[in-house]
Amino acid sequence: MEALLTLSIAFLFSFIGTIPPGTMNLTIIGLGLEHRISTAWRFALAAALIEYPYAWLAVEFENLITSSPMITANFRIITGVVMTVLGVISLRSSQKPSPFAKRFQESGFRRGILLALLNPLALPFWVAMTAYLKSQRWIDLDTNMEVHFYLLGVSLGSLSLLIILAYLARRVVRQFQGNTFLKKIPGITLLVLGAYALIQYFFF
Repeated sequence: MEALLTLSIAFLFSFIGTIPPGTMNLTIIGLGLEHRISTAWRFALAAALIEYPYAWLAVEFENLITSSPMITANFRIITGVVMTVLGVISLRSSQKPSPFAKRFQESGFRRGILLALLNPLALPFWVAMTAYLKSQRWIDLDTNMEVHFYLLGVSLGSLSLLIILAYLARRVVRQFQGNTFLKKIPGITLLVLGAYALIQYFFF
C-alpha cells in the first residue's frame, strides 16, 4: 500500500512538473501538429526512460548534488553548448533539412533520449522535489521497493503528459498545422535555453 501511494504521489508531481513549457513538451506538440503520433510515442517513451535514472540520481545523490557546485557548473556548460548546436540544427532543418537533420527529426526515440539527457531542469527539479516530498513525510524511500515505485511513478507521469499533449495538438490545434513558425519553436527554445546556460556559466 505504501509503495502504491509513493507511485501515485510521484506520478502526480511528475505530471505537473512536465507541464511548464520546455523543449520536451514543445517538441512533442510539434510532432502532434504534424500528425506524427508514432514518432511522438517513441519520443515520449525515450524521455520517460531517461526520467527514471535522473530521479534515481536525485534519490541516491541528493546531498552530493546539492553541495557540489562543480557538478552543476560543468553540466551547465555542456548542456548550453549542445542545446545551442541542436537549436541551430533544428532551425535549419525546419527550412531545408539535410540528410542528417532529417534522420534526427524522424527518429523520435533518439531525439527523445538526447533532449531528455540534456534537459537542464530535470536533475535539479527531482533533487528539490524528492527532498521536499521526504521533508513533508509524503514519501518514505527506505526500501528498494519504495524507491523503484517512486521512479516508476516519475516515468509514468512524464510519459502520460507528453502523450496527452501530442494527441491534444493533433485534435485541437489543427488550424495551426501549416504554420511554419510553430516548426521553429523547438529550435528557438533550444537556442534560448542554451544561451541562458552559457550566460549563467560565464557571467554568474
